[in-house]
Amino acid sequence: MTQRNGIRGTSDRCLHSEASEDLEPAGADMEKVQEANDGMDKVQEANDGESEEGAQGNECRDSAPVTGAVTAPDGGWGWVVLAATIIVLALTLAFPSCVGIFYTDLQNEFHASNSETSWVPSIMTSVLHAGGPFCSVLVEKLGCRATVMLGGVLSGLGMAASSFTQSITQLYITAGVITGLGFCFSFQPAVTILGHYFVRRRAFANAMSSTGTALGLCFLPFLGDYLHTELGWRGSFLVLGAVLLNCCVCGAVMRPLQPNKHRGQPLMNHGPPPPEEESVRMEKGRMRRIWSSLGASLSKHMAFDQLCYNTRYCVYAIGITWMMLGFVVPLIYLVPYATANDMEQSRAALLLAVLGMVNIVVRPPFGILFSMSWFKGRHIYVFSAALLVNGLSNSICCIGPSFSVLLAYVVVYGLSMSVVGSLMFTVLMEIVEMSRFPSALGLLAIMESVTLLIGPPLAGVLIDRTGQYFHVFFACSAVVASSAVFLMVSFCWLDKRDSEFSKQERLWTYKVFTRQRRYEVSHFNQAKLHQSINVFVV
Repeated sequence: MTQRNGIRGTSDRCLHSEASEDLEPAGADMEKVQEANDGMDKVQEANDGESEEGAQGNECRDSAPVTGAVTAPDGGWGWVVLAATIIVLALTLAFPSCVGIFYTDLQNEFHASNSETSWVPSIMTSVLHAGGPFCSVLVEKLGCRATVMLGGVLSGLGMAASSFTQSITQLYITAGVITGLGFCFSFQPAVTILGHYFVRRRAFANAMSSTGTALGLCFLPFLGDYLHTELGWRGSFLVLGAVLLNCCVCGAVMRPLQPNKHRGQPLMNHGPPPPEEESVRMEKGRMRRIWSSLGASLSKHMAFDQLCYNTRYCVYAIGITWMMLGFVVPLIYLVPYATANDMEQSRAALLLAVLGMVNIVVRPPFGILFSMSWFKGRHIYVFSAALLVNGLSNSICCIGPSFSVLLAYVVVYGLSMSVVGSLMFTVLMEIVEMSRFPSALGLLAIMESVTLLIGPPLAGVLIDRTGQYFHVFFACSAVVASSAVFLMVSFCWLDKRDSEFSKQERLWTYKVFTRQRRYEVSHFNQAKLHQSINVFVV
């Protein structure tokens, strides 16, 4: 009997530790309850008095802090992690847009057409988004710090190897696949670990981290132009590969949050599983386990159920996928368009820097503004309006290739791009549950990668056929604007449908309540009548 009670006390302590992982008690009452539970555990251990059971109890108490939930500091070392995340985003997300500085040199070196050369930034951007599910698996196995450092090594080696390529196909592999995969492994874990360090100030931290892309658009064009002038495109790629290795330094400071470990007896080796678990494992075959794990992984990282049953997510995914067909193409062809019309490359690079400065100045205030309660439920319409302005702004380039016209274009494009970038994930969080957000984001990234892959090559084909760059900006204007109109009209229809459904549901509920009330009153009156008759008869 004593041994049975001791085992039960041990399992209860394990359950307490597991419950602390999910509930994360922060109030004083919950702390008192936890102290009371700990006191009951100590009394149980004193009553049992058996060393083996005490070792098992110490094992549960020591192992619980290792896997238990921790409190986000919302500051402290989190500011260092925030700074590292900004640098990682500056080196990864903004890099494909700056490849346009070397666009003409790559064409001349490999005797490639516009469509063939445009595959380089296209593959890089597509792999950057499509590698999301693989990155999630690595984060679970290795952690955020090791994954960011692995991404820095891959991106650095990919760009360094690109400086030795002898064909455009080799450049597709080195600069496109390897470097793009390294970018994916760097920026996604950086954003993930930032969410662990900030909870109360998460909106501010995300707004500040989003300026990393704008920061990269500011300094990478100047750095690329300087390296291009001094070293050529091969030497520039080699130096940029060394610069990308700084992602490893940023990843090194992203240490995981560790709960306070209680000093006690060393951990004991876990015993054999219970007989029920052994019987279940014996019954399952090897292929069945493989398929079940594969299905669980797909369900976790790919939200196919949301795509089938959540109409709002389906509409949003279709609109964003169509938008990405022309959203990033102007950033790739802006510098070639300017230099093809006798503009100095340094002034053309200045246009990208101005675009980055607009994003740096505007994104943090917009992030704080749109977090106000008035915008709740209206984010999708603000997002669609900004996307419509972004699409129409591309037609400004059709006026002429002068510096003043292109400067006005990048200012309008940068303002609308800031709103789109600030609200893209916010709208997705409102459409799906937070428990399904990572998988919904992973599926959306896969869908985006398809249009990101084919967008720049299609623009290159258009340039080869027409011989003019402004046709690309006109086509991008039509694509992005049409996606904005699609999102706005679709969500208006969905909101109207839901409001009518809610009215009908309230009316149906009122009718049911009225009928039930009439039945109750009638039943009550009949009961009173029978009572009166019985009294009269008596």
